[in-house]
Amino acid sequence: MQTPRFTLAVLGGSGLYDMHGLTGVEELTVDTPFGPPSDAIVRGRLGDTTLLFLPRHGRGHKVAPHEINYRANICAMKMSGATHLVSVSAVGSMKEEIAPGDLVVPDQFIDLTRKRTTTYFEDGIVGHVVFADPVCPLMAAALGAAARKAGGKVHQGGAYVVIDGPQFSTRAESRVYRSWGVSVIGMTAMPEAKLAREAELPYATLALSTDYDCWHESEEAVSVEAVMAVMKKNVVVAQRTLLELAQALPDPAKSPATGALRGAIMTAKDKISSGASKRLSWLLG
Repeated sequence: MQTPRFTLAVLGGSGLYDMHGLTGVEELTVDTPFGPPSDAIVRGRLGDTTLLFLPRHGRGHKVAPHEINYRANICAMKMSGATHLVSVSAVGSMKEEIAPGDLVVPDQFIDLTRKRTTTYFEDGIVGHVVFADPVCPLMAAALGAAARKAGGKVHQGGAYVVIDGPQFSTRAESRVYRSWGVSVIGMTAMPEAKLAREAELPYATLALSTDYDCWHESEEAVSVEAVMAVMKKNVVVAQRTLLELAQALPDPAKSPATGALRGAIMTAKDKISSGASKRLSWLLG
């Protein structure tokens, strides 16, 4: 059997890991210093790549976006050996040309969340990572190529505005966000991207457009039924995309995420509390 070269971690819906070609499937229960992740991690093999899948809302979709333990989810992936991380999420389109069913690989985020812990560095340790370009460009390029190869209509680049939810936007809010020139709107990419950078994981998002947000004249209101109908179709393309990506992962050593903590920690070593040191041992060694 081939020795795994890389380990691709995927945060998304529970249906993503039920894919053809995945072998040696097993479940991992991971305890983290930040509490339990959303669910057990499903691990399998595809050629010389290990795949890790974690349903961010839990199986049965029981965890709301603002209730997700984002820190535990990213930590659990890192502790399980992740070398790359892809976030798969349903989004609303903010541009006419991004139709329901299209795929977007954003390269920027606008974080409008207010209720979420967005860092691992607190309570006795201070760290400031560079985050001007939150998506690994190598991962984004590989993800976009994989999605096109899988038959998806892909929009490469663009900004993803993240709101707390669980309510959808008001029409006034939607029109304001659209005036900013953003491409999509969703509820889960933050603080995933921030925590992935702190965890030094090359990160990219595969955003699945399920609807035009309520700014669009065709949308009297965004309905859960309409979103789920398109999402079911998108999942098939997302699965194919992940299979293609797993065979074409970029070298993580060349990612800006690798070494992100170099020079980022401001606290003197002898001043780091024992609690903080223990809590971040999985990251700092």
